Amino acid sequence: MTITALPSRRDEAWRYSDIEALAAAWPLAPAETIVVPPGGDFRREIVQDAGTIHRIEMSVGKDAAAALHILNVGGSYGRIEIAVTLYEGADFTLGAAQIGGGKQNLEIVTTVIHAEPGATSRQTVRSVLAGTATGTYLGKVAVARGAQRTDSEQDVKAMLLDRSATANAKPELEIFADDVKCAHGCAIGELDGDALFYMQSRGMPPAAAKTILLQAFVAGVFDGAAEEAHLQDLALAKLGELV
Repeated sequence: MTITALPSRRDEAWRYSDIEALAAAWPLAPAETIVVPPGGDFRREIVQDAGTIHRIEMSVGKDAAAALHILNVGGSYGRIEIAVTLYEGADFTLGAAQIGGGKQNLEIVTTVIHAEPGATSRQTVRSVLAGTATGTYLGKVAVARGAQRTDSEQDVKAMLLDRSATANAKPELEIFADDVKCAHGCAIGELDGDALFYMQSRGMPPAAAKTILLQAFVAGVFDGAAEEAHLQDLALAKLGELV
């Protein structure tokens, strides 16, 4: 789908966006289309490190599986937008981290549609933000009428290294079936002061202590990725810039 009119912050999906930066990239290219056939297995890693906008539309066929692992770290404005439709017995996994400092504005926007019965989806998103950076996750899970036995979960957490940083999180459920298991959780906080004190009291420099805690905070989102070690190394390098 190609968006022709520049959105404003009154549009829910663009509420926290950098509209000025968005205008410079307008019009957006059509979304990439990915079709996972019945019984298929699709996996991909995406690293946004140049201030670009990635848009993906994916359909996951019957009893197929798809997994995306995302690291969103680059440019003054970076956005990753994913729309997924799940058919009977399909499985979708998203593991994503966005790490920003300075005046960066980073966004992950997802829409997952459970169109048929028995599909599962798991979304785990972690944000680490410093300076006056803004990190946003908008995630909608829609369960269609008749999509019984849906199992869906969103786990969203953000860590603010400075009080001037901003995290926006809106996990959302829209359910039209009655035999479902859907959950979402969201938490925004700061580094554990007691853990920092403990590590520093044993001779660890403050920056190293912060980096280790932050690495533990984001590392799990890359579990199962083909390039798991590479994603962790890139995330660690970015975290090192913030502390």
